[in-house]
Amino acid sequence: MPLLVQIQIFGQVLLTALLSALIGLDRERRDKSAGLRTHMLAGIGACAFTAVGALAFPEADMSRVAAAVVSGIGFLGAGVIFHSDNRAHDLTTAASIWVTAAVGVAVGVEAWFLGIAMTVTIWIILAVIHGFEDRYIESS
Repeated sequence: MPLLVQIQIFGQVLLTALLSALIGLDRERRDKSAGLRTHMLAGIGACAFTAVGALAFPEADMSRVAAAVVSGIGFLGAGVIFHSDNRAHDLTTAASIWVTAAVGVAVGVEAWFLGIAMTVTIWIILAVIHGFEDRYIESS
């Protein structure tokens, strides 16, 4: 693989690291079991597998790479969820890891605008809607 292509992929990985960090910071701030580093690593891994897969194996079916990322990250997310008092906990954290991988896949296929837009949307869901829930739903 030519050096310039590797540098381009590294740029995608750095963008994914930044976007994933923005998502992971919310989980870290709330002291969840999967925080900043977990989200960054999941996003970077998804980006790298996608970008390298697309460039190194151009004849490959990239939907299979995306499906493998979804399955693998789903397994990781399942490890975050725990049960206590007949309730499941950390479902939102597991979902945030899963959707962070989707951001990585988007950036990995050079859909950087989509990755940024997804990150903003995810942040709104995690931060803004959480505040709305605290104020209006849980106080009812």
